[in-house]
Amino acid sequence: MNKEDIVSNLEEKHNTLVDWLQNQKADKWQEGPEGKWITGQQALHLLQSIKPLNDALSMPKILLKFKFGEANREIRDYDAIVKRYQERLLGVQGKTFKGSQNMKAPTLSEKEYILHRLQVENKKLQYKTLKRWNDKQLDTYILPHPLMGKMPVREIIMWTAHHVEHHTQILQEKY
Repeated sequence: MNKEDIVSNLEEKHNTLVDWLQNQKADKWQEGPEGKWITGQQALHLLQSIKPLNDALSMPKILLKFKFGEANREIRDYDAIVKRYQERLLGVQGKTFKGSQNMKAPTLSEKEYILHRLQVENKKLQYKTLKRWNDKQLDTYILPHPLMGKMPVREIIMWTAHHVEHHTQILQEKY
């Protein structure tokens, strides 16, 4: 997937999510299936996932290389990343990773802020992907993912688009 396709995918997945959340009745923000995150926590989780990625992509690349190394395999395509993520999810049913553990329930008054921040962080990620990272860098530098392990930056950005789609589908089906 080239950078333009990745950015287009990010834009599409985030727009679908934000549109869905904005069109829900206000009281749905603090509702969810028994024992699961409420709608607001789903949105907050996605914000908590994209923010550290943007922070990492702002770091000097030499520091990323020093901390995490370089890719030592071919880049997976989008479908392979999705398949691997779905397989990994099966092994951790019910587990919540650091950052989203013990997450407080966002109030309705925080909804607009969270949705705005999601959109801002998505735009930052798109910009960095297109303007700050070249293709070789996207494929060379790696970042750690709590479930997937170390991934080339290109893959973790593609995963981010799928992650948004994954949570949007859960919201659409169960909320």
